[in-house]
Amino acid sequence: MAAIAVAGTAFAPTAAAAAAATAAASDASPSPSPALPSGLYGSADPTYDGVWRQSLALLAQHTVGVTPAAKAVDWLAGQQCADGSFAPYRADATAKCDAKTMVDTNSTAAAVQALAALGRHDSAAGKAVAWLKSVQNKDGGWGYVAGGASDANSTSVVAGALAATGEKPADVTSQGGKSPYDALAELAIPCDADGGGAFAYQPDKKGKLVANADATAAAVTGALGRGFAGAEVQPTSDGVSCEAADDADGADPERAAQNGAAYLVESLAKDKYLKSALPGAEDQPDYGNTADAAVALATAGHRDDAADTVRWLEAHAAQWAGQSGPAAYAQLILAAHANAFDPRDFGGRDLVKELGATGPPAQAAASDSGAAKPQSQSQSQSQSQSQSQSQSQDGDDGGLGVWWIVGVGLVAGIGIGFLISGRNKRQRL
Repeated sequence: MAAIAVAGTAFAPTAAAAAAATAAASDASPSPSPALPSGLYGSADPTYDGVWRQSLALLAQHTVGVTPAAKAVDWLAGQQCADGSFAPYRADATAKCDAKTMVDTNSTAAAVQALAALGRHDSAAGKAVAWLKSVQNKDGGWGYVAGGASDANSTSVVAGALAATGEKPADVTSQGGKSPYDALAELAIPCDADGGGAFAYQPDKKGKLVANADATAAAVTGALGRGFAGAEVQPTSDGVSCEAADDADGADPERAAQNGAAYLVESLAKDKYLKSALPGAEDQPDYGNTADAAVALATAGHRDDAADTVRWLEAHAAQWAGQSGPAAYAQLILAAHANAFDPRDFGGRDLVKELGATGPPAQAAASDSGAAKPQSQSQSQSQSQSQSQSQSQDGDDGGLGVWWIVGVGLVAGIGIGFLISGRNKRQRL
């Protein structure tokens, strides 16, 4: 779910944005750690995505019946700050969090989804939700950093976290009386406008909503009260179309989600994948965002419309996952599972085994009883297309579509603007 935005505006691929990312990398990139925690998934520098990739890895394993290693779960829980929030990575988890600790809503909400699913740390998940509620914006949404302008991706991942702990997102309201669904409704593009049905990440500098496929994929699941793993919701009408999402009672989040699904179906119709919005990579696929879109369509009750996209991922995404790490494997597993494909035989690859190899050995591995046999699988693995130069072969990337770029590395789940605006905000505190 890559939220592609810079400093609170919709992101347009420009040389200036690339320069900003490079500057952020030169200012903020740490030296690689010589020894990573034994409970952590992935071998790349976890500074910007440790909690995110760990959360997705644990959630994906749980979804397909694998019991993760206890130390992997304990490592995630141990990253939590005393106030309930999570930073992307704390090398010394025994040190107290302070004003310099870069906590964020995305890491916190991702951790909640994983911990709630595993059921071993309900107290930690509840404390994290309490923190998320405490930093809810007046419009009902969340930005990447506490107090930042609401965006579709952050609001959606938090909505998924709320639902994972038994909360009803519609009932979690701000001091202004607004819920996450109200915030998402403000980012939904009307059917008769350019990009109708889609969601914007944030309004641009002029207040215009610009369609963003990644934000749309996130918002479809978020508006349906679901998280990363999805969970099918029976659509209220047959077919996929865009219809007015307002009624006498105000915004209808389910209708807005179905409109978003219609936009995704149209976006995927020609090539079966979503194109990268990174500078210089306009004609290349974005594997992570494509996987997120497949989960969103399945969640909205449109598996048939996602099937060709999942088959495309079978044939083309394995190399990307191998290069990008745990979060990428997790995204593919969740996309396969949500659409009744077999993640243990995905284009001839066992994604569950390959994900497991990036971290500590699991406690147990059961058959994926929740997934049906594949609808259709490719008989051979085609040569994977190369990903944008912005993706490091050693990086752990969730595609974000998380939903995250620092210099030459992508961090799952966060866009350039998240890191730049978050770092600047801390400097102003």
